[in-house]
Amino acid sequence: MFLVALRSNGFMFKSICRTLMNRTVNAALIALVLFISGCTSPSPPDMDNDGVSDEEDQDIDGDGFNNTLEINCNSDPEKNTSIPSDIDNDGICDILDLDIDGDGLPNDWEEERGFDPRDAESKITCHGRSEYCLRTYDDFTFAESHNSFSTPEDGIIAGINHLTGLESQWNDGIRAFMLDPYHPSELQNDKEDIVFCHAIGVANAPPCLFGSVDAFSWLRNLGSLHNNSTGDIVSLLIQNHRVPGEHLEYLFNDTGILDRAFIHELGTPWPSIGDMALAKIDVVIYIELEYEENFSKLLPAWKHTWDTPYGESEQEEMSCNLGRGDSAQPVWHMNNWLSTFGLADANKAAQVNDYETLLNRALLCWEEVGNRPTFIAVDYWEQGELTNVTITLNKMEHWTDESPLHP
Repeated sequence: MFLVALRSNGFMFKSICRTLMNRTVNAALIALVLFISGCTSPSPPDMDNDGVSDEEDQDIDGDGFNNTLEINCNSDPEKNTSIPSDIDNDGICDILDLDIDGDGLPNDWEEERGFDPRDAESKITCHGRSEYCLRTYDDFTFAESHNSFSTPEDGIIAGINHLTGLESQWNDGIRAFMLDPYHPSELQNDKEDIVFCHAIGVANAPPCLFGSVDAFSWLRNLGSLHNNSTGDIVSLLIQNHRVPGEHLEYLFNDTGILDRAFIHELGTPWPSIGDMALAKIDVVIYIELEYEENFSKLLPAWKHTWDTPYGESEQEEMSCNLGRGDSAQPVWHMNNWLSTFGLADANKAAQVNDYETLLNRALLCWEEVGNRPTFIAVDYWEQGELTNVTITLNKMEHWTDESPLHP
């Protein structure tokens, strides 16, 4: 019985093996037939071997740049040695970048003015930043000193308005100056005799009782400082009540200021700061008293600009209202000083020139007027933070913008 069972089981084992072998052979034959007949195909193309088929791969050549971007940027999306050019590494390829070299100036603007838009060193800066060159004169805020010359450094012994003179003011960023030209006396009233001083307004008193400054030397120094800067615009507001127009014109001509004075036609837009600087017409002269004769480079202040009231004794009295001039003009002065018995007050200056106080007033006036203050004029500029406030304002496009961090 045992032998019969063994023979039977052996037969069954061989039968099973034959069956499995036949199935394996058949499967191999079927696979071969399918391959030959084209019913199967090799893996889909994957140029960069990232496991994503080229058909679905957003970066076929694996160079880190999207296929569509490469096509738009004139590079080959199927060649990893071909990548978009991006000179300033700002993530925008040069062919799509409006500022290829990243210097803050648009390519077209640079080309039109002879700069190389592919070279970040080929540019102009205005008041410290290239992008300010694109701003129009009336869309910038300048720090301004009231009675700029009235300082101990300039030899004024009393009734001073500041502690330090022109060079310190310039180095801190002040670019607008209020100046009072006079003849020292009735016996010294030739065109060569002009000085800067602050008259005390007392009947029969000489205009320069507390000292005077040689106007020619002061303006030549200003011109020298201006020559050593690039892209800066200087503005002068002249209280010319006692000096003839011919004498004032002689002063500015003799000191080289008149040659670079800008002529503004009423009703025409103000140019960009950059264009004024490049044309070397980078000084604007305003005169408070309009002469009967036409001095085209001496702009009547209250036709071309306006100002807020001045001479208040308390901060609560300050406003953004019209003081003098034409409030329809976009250029205007925000007067920001307080007086005690008609004289500048250092303690009050520290109060109203405080960073937050001055910034908040400027923003309030910007909102009320509808455009930024062109000038912020102060006494004792050393007290408080006049120039830091103008730095902050110039970083803003609109009064509603979030204020930048304190400089």
